[in-house]
Amino acid sequence: MQSNIRILMLMALAACGAAHAQSSTFKFGVVRYEAHSKTNGVTGIGIPPGADATVGDATTVVFTSEYEVKPNVGIELVLGVPPKITAKGSGTVAFLGEVLTARNVAPTVFVTYHFGQDGDRLRPYGGIGLNYTKFTGASTPYGWNVKLSDSVGLAAHAGLNYALDKQWGLFGSVARIDVKTNLVATGAVVLQSTIDFRPWTYTVGASYRF
Repeated sequence: MQSNIRILMLMALAACGAAHAQSSTFKFGVVRYEAHSKTNGVTGIGIPPGADATVGDATTVVFTSEYEVKPNVGIELVLGVPPKITAKGSGTVAFLGEVLTARNVAPTVFVTYHFGQDGDRLRPYGGIGLNYTKFTGASTPYGWNVKLSDSVGLAAHAGLNYALDKQWGLFGSVARIDVKTNLVATGAVVLQSTIDFRPWTYTVGASYRF
């Protein structure tokens, strides 16, 4: 994980250092965060076998800054307003209903390749990168003290840019991100679980190039 963090930092520094590149693009839009979560179950003293939890989906606003470092290649930093993530009991503890809420701060850095040529109205793109996710404000209606570990994982995205004129445009994209956390909830007993969120994100919005 430490090597992944170093790579993420280097990519972020490269994004900052590219400020004097050929062009920059700012994007803003709405993103749908769809979790396809899988856990190793919820364990703890007195917890019945088969106890589990399911993570729900969320919608939020996203902002992207991309710097062109050479023709067709850009470095992209993606930030979103932290969405509210909820989890409900499932399996033998489904009767508990909502068991956890938290927000995730999840900056992602991509190296992106744009197909076609500068000036084309329609340009598909794709890229790979790294995501860092930090969970904040974790709480539960059952009085547990909840801790969620940070996550660093690979990310990949693909999308389509449509130019309205030389500056304004529209875009749509889809991304797959590796997000995994270790949960420890302390109360009358200690509960533990590892949650693999396996999220897909779907984003639409507008762009401005300068």
